[in-house]
Amino acid sequence: SAKDDPMLMAPWALPEPQLPVAVAAASRADEERLATGLARIVAEDPTVRLERRADTGQQLLWCMGPGHADVLLERLRGRHGVDVQTPEVVVALRETIAKPATVTGRHVKQSGGHGQYAIVVLEVTPGEPGSGIVFGQRVVGGAVPSTFHGSVEKGVRAQAERGVVDGRPLVDLSVVLVDGKAHSVDSSDAAFQAAGALGLREAAAAAGTVVLEPWCEVEVHVPTAFVGTVMSDLSGRRARVTGNDTDPEDDERSVVRAQLPEVELIGYATALRGVSHGTGSFTRRPLGFEPAPR
Repeated sequence: SAKDDPMLMAPWALPEPQLPVAVAAASRADEERLATGLARIVAEDPTVRLERRADTGQQLLWCMGPGHADVLLERLRGRHGVDVQTPEVVVALRETIAKPATVTGRHVKQSGGHGQYAIVVLEVTPGEPGSGIVFGQRVVGGAVPSTFHGSVEKGVRAQAERGVVDGRPLVDLSVVLVDGKAHSVDSSDAAFQAAGALGLREAAAAAGTVVLEPWCEVEVHVPTAFVGTVMSDLSGRRARVTGNDTDPEDDERSVVRAQLPEVELIGYATALRGVSHGTGSFTRRPLGFEPAPR
């Protein structure tokens, strides 16, 4: 094309890496080398993504496939001298309560001198998926002074973040402060935070908890000839297939939409390559949390 009549081309979009590999230094001496090596790899390879997950403590190297992962790991070991380990990828679980419960959180320590006194009555009920922690109050007559309502909420939220079983955070709860007691001298912000936290622990013990696992929504792009095989594989991964349409950009390919647990996607990039003879690709997005199988 001439300079006065340039050819316009759409920018080439790089595919999103879909194979997560957990990487960790084998020893403290390797930690700095690992950090340096990972930074260099991400800078040199635009198809790589590095993710540090606060909820699991893992560092994930997102790769295009198993061959790509092998090359990157060998580069870390050979070029950067890192003794790198690849532990199993962990998904972040949550919990919610199984049924409504009305409980009392009692934090009373009075043994002479300035003590601690806070009693709260909480109505705790399961919330809608994705609702988080919703806190409210229906206290009548100043049984718990309004200055301490925020303290109770702070204690509830802190305990929910810490979890009550194996450190799994509690989510999707409605917590309503309905009653309680205060002391003119011994009540404090800290005491009502402690009572709120204790109340949430009591609710989990009384109602029982349900473990929740993260789910994702995926779009799988494959030649139409492989749709049946792809759907069968997805069904074996506890997926709910929500759609199957002709690819708008290629009438010989199809787009399969499905929802499935994140844990079932950990090795899906490799599995899809196998069932589609290397011709398939997929994208994902977080969907929320659903009860995990017992």
